[in-house]
Amino acid sequence: MQTSIESLGPLERRLNMAVPVEEVEKQVDERLKKLSRNLRMAGFRPGKVPLKLVAQQYGPQVRSEVIGDAVQKAFSDAVREQKLKVAGYPRIEPKSGEADPESIEFSATFEIYPEVLLGDVSSRTIERVALTVGDAEVDKTLQMLRKQRQHFHSVERPAATGDRVTADFVGKIDGVEFTGGKASDFAFVLGEKQMLPEFEANALGLAAGASKTFELTFPADYHGKDVAGKSASFELTVKLVEEAHLPEVDAEFARSLGVADGDLVKMRSEIKANIEREVKARAQADIKNKAMQVLLDATKIELPRALIEMETQRLMQAARADLEARGMKMEQMPINPEMFEQQARRRVSLGLIIAELVRAHGLEPKPEQVRALVQEQADTYEQPDEVVKWTYSQPQRLSEMENLALEDNVVAWVLGQAKVEDKAVDFNEFMGKA
Repeated sequence: MQTSIESLGPLERRLNMAVPVEEVEKQVDERLKKLSRNLRMAGFRPGKVPLKLVAQQYGPQVRSEVIGDAVQKAFSDAVREQKLKVAGYPRIEPKSGEADPESIEFSATFEIYPEVLLGDVSSRTIERVALTVGDAEVDKTLQMLRKQRQHFHSVERPAATGDRVTADFVGKIDGVEFTGGKASDFAFVLGEKQMLPEFEANALGLAAGASKTFELTFPADYHGKDVAGKSASFELTVKLVEEAHLPEVDAEFARSLGVADGDLVKMRSEIKANIEREVKARAQADIKNKAMQVLLDATKIELPRALIEMETQRLMQAARADLEARGMKMEQMPINPEMFEQQARRRVSLGLIIAELVRAHGLEPKPEQVRALVQEQADTYEQPDEVVKWTYSQPQRLSEMENLALEDNVVAWVLGQAKVEDKAVDFNEFMGKA
């Protein structure tokens, strides 16, 4: 087998291969003889089928298999000899041009992994979130929990912000009703932006039984394209106004949050612990994202197109599975691969950079690190010991935990190299709460 390698670009290579015809014929003969020993064919006893008939019926298939195996072996041997790391799959084709009667020539075009030269992150600055959970944060969360459990009572007064209004309305554009512009017994809470601001403003101050006609212009970027930017006339009739009532912070409320004995001090302590866990998780995600971005900014590498395409396909499949799980039909909502290419490039880049970083600095996670991470997550369940056993019995789940531990090591390395500045942040802003 003769081989030669051409460089077609920074990462693209072409391997030219020539398989001797004599060698192919020898292998074909050997396989056909082996096949004939147990072959069954009408009119012949097992193993007594003439080799000529075997060759007529199975020769082309066997020849194709022999050539395929020879080309694959030549490719693997050449790649191993040249110490090439192949990215993706090779495109193998018969070689064009004048044919050599004594050999069968093929070419394999493929990409190789790039050399990753880690950039210097010591001059980079990373802002680390500094957020302390105190009584004010517990009070804010407690108020949010009360609001989630609020109930409404009917009132005989004009509607105010925070009230729930139940109404009938019909909207018309140029005197004609439009799709989505009519509803009966429709309930919405004033101030929660369920309706357009102009709509809520006209409902404000109306008591049960009151009606009003008003004009409204839909925003140009309104999600309903048929009415976006157009003016409509609405007739609104309020049928019910209800005032919001928050539950009292008492033993019954504490029990509703899972505190069996209704102890309010214990309730606040558990709320604080939950907030601290959520803050810690978000802060870790935030610093991890910043550390990874620092690595991306500091290290520039050429990416194999094959890896980007493979990662794009994986992201598309995950998105498709998620949409189908939500009951959506994919033929009604086709997915454009371009939507995922930027994310795919980021993931491929980080994968290559992290692999080199782990290799260069020995950042593989230790068993005790993985165990601590598994235990930390298990402690959020009622039976942590059972969760730990289950995790270690599931190879895929354990692999996920090992990857998380590896990422933690990478983040710790970056933070040890870069300049880190603690930055105080607003609790509501950071946690995304109103």
